Amino acid sequence: MSLTLHPMKEIRVIIAGEHRAFVTDLLDRVKATGYTIIGNVSGKGHHSMREAHFMFSEQESLEMIMTVVPEEKVEPILAGLKPIFDRYSGVMFVSDVAVSRQEYFGKSRT
Repeated sequence: MSLTLHPMKEIRVIIAGEHRAFVTDLLDRVKATGYTIIGNVSGKGHHSMREAHFMFSEQESLEMIMTVVPEEKVEPILAGLKPIFDRYSGVMFVSDVAVSRQEYFGKSRT
């Protein structure tokens, strides 16, 4: 028996930790079935190098929040993130992915 893969979208958002609740609340409102948060992210972008440091507060570091959703949830998530990207630095990536258990990601079997 082989696994069947189903197309989905992966969204990765890298933002200052102080904005984590904004992003996770949005994902909860659009009924993303889950997300992963990776703290203390480092990287280099057009604002120069940003080093990960353990600080007194996670809110001062960069975090990456990842989720996998059906395609129809991408636009509501993008619209919801627009206000934060209009005011603050950050980046978002949307990629095509395939999952073997689509029911785990908010889409029932067809």
